[in-house]
Amino acid sequence: MSAGLESLKHISPDSGFPIAIHPHFSPKIRDHVPPEPLRKEIVPDKDRGSFADPEKKALFSVAKPVALTESIGTLLENVQLSQLTPQQLDELALLVNERGVVFFRNQDLTTEQQVKLFEHYGILDRHPAQKDVKHVVIRGSTEDHREINKYTPWPSGEWHADTSFEINPPSYSLLRMEEHPPVGGDTAWISGYGLYDALSDSMKKFVEGLHAVHTSRLQYDTILDLWGVGPNRPPIDSHHPAVRTHPVTGLKALNVNTGFVTGFAELKKFESDKLLEFFQYHLHSADDHSVRWKWDVGSVAMWDNRCVLHRVIPGSYEAPRRGIRTTVFGEKPFYDPASEGRAERERRLKAATNGQSKESNGEKLINTPA
Repeated sequence: MSAGLESLKHISPDSGFPIAIHPHFSPKIRDHVPPEPLRKEIVPDKDRGSFADPEKKALFSVAKPVALTESIGTLLENVQLSQLTPQQLDELALLVNERGVVFFRNQDLTTEQQVKLFEHYGILDRHPAQKDVKHVVIRGSTEDHREINKYTPWPSGEWHADTSFEINPPSYSLLRMEEHPPVGGDTAWISGYGLYDALSDSMKKFVEGLHAVHTSRLQYDTILDLWGVGPNRPPIDSHHPAVRTHPVTGLKALNVNTGFVTGFAELKKFESDKLLEFFQYHLHSADDHSVRWKWDVGSVAMWDNRCVLHRVIPGSYEAPRRGIRTTVFGEKPFYDPASEGRAERERRLKAATNGQSKESNGEKLINTPA
């Protein structure tokens, strides 16, 4: 696939390697006119997770939840998505809000059913390079991104939340696998709640005062250069809170990804670069807040872009990999200073429970006859 890069057509006679990192003089990039205008902010309907029973009794009456890690990822067994009721779909949304990503195996969904199911969660979104208005085809990656990044500015193999640069970035995404190699092509996710919790208290306070610069410009140019297809919309730069508050859980999540974030609005260039360098380390060292999913045909993953990042794991497999992804619009990211981190909430609730227990034991002692 990388053979389409314009850079690879301009070879140095001295080294045998391309002489240009990213040629903006390429007519493919220079002359493209997007057919659609930039989007305007919308206010989506109240999140379906807000309508769910906190105990998820309807969902768990038909599905067995299996936590894959402490921080992120739940597998739901013995259930078909196609059979879930609206109430169960709402409870699934809340589970995704809390666990970041939820997995299913051996699903019987068709593309038409998947689209209809996902319309329950809001207005279907459309990736800038997506041609079908209701879904996008997702393939794997057999490229060496370490090499490709020498010649194109978009770090395509990095951690990201889907189109985080939009004014209204997506909330939920669902990927259903139709073709897949027996080995390779995994996807990994990281918890934004966990990434926030893993920061020191001083760093938390510092980052909470920043806006991350999310841009589609690097992807825009690379799509034109590498894929030879035109993005639907012009490139956009958005400043979103570096720590965002989830509208359903009320928890703080780190809102910085290395796929689309190029800096921080409030910082000077070298300050910004060094902080971004730290976050690259922070994301790639977050094994305690990540989960890696081995796909097979019929597998499904549903995740919440507001509280997780993800990336495809490149490989050298030759068998086809093809999935169908549906996505819906979310709210414009916001930060509520009164919100709390997940670990902070757990400590608070534990302390409250212990306090009640001590109080109860005290009353029992007082009322027990000598």
